[in-house]
Amino acid sequence: MSQSNQEGENITLHPWNTEFTWENAIQRTGYLSVEQVNQYNEEGYIRVDNAFTQEELSTLTTQFDKLALETEGFLKSLENERLSIAESGAILFGIHPSLHFQESKDFVSGSPFTEIAHDLIGPNVRLYWDQIVYKQMEKPRRFPWHQDNGYGFVEPQQYLTCWVPLVDVNVNNGCPWIVPYVHKQGTLAHSYVEPLGYECFSDHPDAIPIEAQAGSIVVFSSLTPHMTGPNLTQKTRKAYIIQYAPEGSHLLKGDSESGKVDSREPATEPQRQFEILVNGQSPL
Repeated sequence: MSQSNQEGENITLHPWNTEFTWENAIQRTGYLSVEQVNQYNEEGYIRVDNAFTQEELSTLTTQFDKLALETEGFLKSLENERLSIAESGAILFGIHPSLHFQESKDFVSGSPFTEIAHDLIGPNVRLYWDQIVYKQMEKPRRFPWHQDNGYGFVEPQQYLTCWVPLVDVNVNNGCPWIVPYVHKQGTLAHSYVEPLGYECFSDHPDAIPIEAQAGSIVVFSSLTPHMTGPNLTQKTRKAYIIQYAPEGSHLLKGDSESGKVDSREPATEPQRQFEILVNGQSPL
């Protein structure tokens, strides 16, 4: 199944996306307003301002900087200074800080993420993924349009991404851009674009930038198409990306081109996919 956007590109559904129906989130905790929950349901994203103080971010950022420095050193040791979509001078990824730093684990397990996840996912939630993404300035480049569920197909398809800017982000240093409303179609087909990563389309006429101050949270669905532009400034753009999935989620493995699913791996790895909500309460 495919359709065209106003740029004339075909938007095709992922072969495993055959029976998707968007399930509306509901206000449960009161942390998010009814208007915010409704916006999330209709547009696929919200921005939560002033969620954290600079003091709360500073300890995390100091630790993340060390992780980024280690990653940079590793990339520089490689022949092309690149591994997959990470490249020295362009973009660094630090995977699973919550495994390395207790402060990070406490951060992703606490308020306001528990309230946001309760409202937008439900009462039983696990951490699915967390990583830092540092967009450097030596090799400015965009990160392509994609859905998070296009990188690894998870069922249920709709889970939650919380994009936390550690510095103020804008169109000049690589803030997120999103395309609203498309999330209700479910997972789109993605193709790999060298050296940037997976892409569901090259551009979209309805794209909007989400500029945000450090300490806010850009919250969007795993099905919301998003990208980040190049960092054209002289400072590294820093973000912490945290994803939450409902209890019972599975990562599908197989040949998506043929539609064949070989396995369904439960997203329950105890060290990094731990419970953050059980029956609406923190288990920690």
